[in-house]
Amino acid sequence: MRFFRRKETPRVERPDPETLAERFWCGWYELLPEVAAALGDREPQRVENQLCDLVADLHPNLHFSLERGQKAIYALVLSGQEDPRLRPYTDAWRAAAPADDAIWEYHDSVPPVPDPTQVTVNLGAHRVPLKDVRVVAQVDGDVVDVAVYHPEMAALDQAAREAMTYLPLDAALGERLAARRLRRVETATTEPADTIGLLELRTLVRGLDGPENVGRRD
Repeated sequence: MRFFRRKETPRVERPDPETLAERFWCGWYELLPEVAAALGDREPQRVENQLCDLVADLHPNLHFSLERGQKAIYALVLSGQEDPRLRPYTDAWRAAAPADDAIWEYHDSVPPVPDPTQVTVNLGAHRVPLKDVRVVAQVDGDVVDVAVYHPEMAALDQAAREAMTYLPLDAALGERLAARRLRRVETATTEPADTIGLLELRTLVRGLDGPENVGRRD
């Protein structure tokens, strides 16, 4: 998962989110042949700048990524990182989006990875497999406090530790469920007692939404 955002520009009067969303999708259709060619050549960096500009025109604080889809081949993910001030823009963007098809699907928050234990994250010189992540989870009513541990955690710098704390949670739960159900999130540099894996955490947290949601795919 690699997210992009253009540098912030001075604040100006902006059209309403619905108008901006329509402009986004017009730009997306114009750029789509270049995006498809870049992805086909496995060179997504060729279109990063154009996509950064397109997303920033919707709102400069939004992030995006191009991912493998859950059902389609590719996914375009737009994220406001659960900032309520950005929700009108992501809502308008999703409402105006084309229907998912066999090639593209569209997400207005980071979706969970089907199996996060199969993911390896590159953090500088470190390749960090998420299968080794262990989590302490303490349930308090309908929220959970967690501490995230990985054997590589102590060797990472501060920025990488923070990424390695939150990225596994988003991969396991998806951005929206993590924001709704996780309260306090801490980093553990030594392995605590009574830890669970990411898939066990997913089952636990989804269960707070009701037993019928435990096995769902977001």
